[in-house]
Amino acid sequence: MAKPRAPGKLLGKLSFETLAIHAGQEPESATGAVTVPIFQTSTFAQAAVGKHKGYEYARTGNPTRTALETCLAALEGGAWGLAFASGMAATDAIVHLLSSGDHIVMGDDVYGGTYRLFARVYDRAGIALTAVDMRDPANVRKAITKRTKLVWIETPTNPLLRVTDVGAVAEIAHKAGALSVVDNTFASPYLQSPLLLGADLALHSTTKYIGGHSDVVGGAIVGSDPALRERLAFVQNAVGGVPGPLDSWLVLRGAKTLAVRMERHSANGLAVAEWLTEHPKVVRVHYPGLAAHPQHDLARRQMRAFGGMLSFELKGGEAAARRVAARTRIFALAESLGGVESLIEVPLAMTHGSVRGTKLAPPASLVRLSVGIEHVDDLIADLASAIG
Repeated sequence: MAKPRAPGKLLGKLSFETLAIHAGQEPESATGAVTVPIFQTSTFAQAAVGKHKGYEYARTGNPTRTALETCLAALEGGAWGLAFASGMAATDAIVHLLSSGDHIVMGDDVYGGTYRLFARVYDRAGIALTAVDMRDPANVRKAITKRTKLVWIETPTNPLLRVTDVGAVAEIAHKAGALSVVDNTFASPYLQSPLLLGADLALHSTTKYIGGHSDVVGGAIVGSDPALRERLAFVQNAVGGVPGPLDSWLVLRGAKTLAVRMERHSANGLAVAEWLTEHPKVVRVHYPGLAAHPQHDLARRQMRAFGGMLSFELKGGEAAARRVAARTRIFALAESLGGVESLIEVPLAMTHGSVRGTKLAPPASLVRLSVGIEHVDDLIADLASAIG
């Protein structure tokens, strides 16, 4: 497989918005097409045995996927990117770096699917897990053992929007000889740069904000260490959890408008959060853009804006949460997040069902919103009608 071009090699030091449209996306050489083609092929002809033009078999590499990987690396400020068929496939690839007897330290407020993979799949392979409140880096330090090989950071967290000091926790991991990984899905590369904050790897479910249109499932890992790329690329090829060319093309198309979409998501998210804080039936609003958020200052230091994800707790418990989620008309009742359209869900009953009954379970009355890019007045009116 041909190695991806280094981010910005042909572009110099350009801004995020320009890289999103041009990194890895030079006009196609054969025809001059300004949009990267969908190379819908499973294999590539060779001039002679072992003599090819950089591609042999589409599981190993595909030009459309290479363009996506190059673009994502540029957006995260990394040296390389690897694309996967889903965010969980990307997560799984990282865990494949571990061995039986190794130990993971993870935040205690993470996506339920991440917990399920670590606690219910890889536990059978002898990989131990400790979940801690990462709002205090001292908790991570206390959880580290001689077996710890991976520190998994999710910030802001899903679904309580807690914020982790990436630099502080990454330093703790490195002193212990462990990898630090940041799930950057909620923030996107536009709002937060984990690699520049000190993390070894940034991970995304590209299904969410990077794809941005709820029409594709994908994942990605970005890093700078060439040795890590070699190990992860081997897993990518050997295990085979790769995106097809059409999926790669859809994510790449979404990345082009990431900056402008995240500006609107952030503006709408803040306006909705501020409105919810004044509602008499709302007990608590979780959004790092609010001055009242306990980690607002930290979020301001390591994020460019605060995104479109928020959650809130209602009076009346889970019944109230289910009732409100079923009554919206613009906010669609659905799992996932990060699309242009607004979504609403009840985490305990939906995305985080795998942690129900554990200490990691979110509040029963919690409602999570993915605030889209519709007119904010319409979104607030929809919530006002649903909450009553």
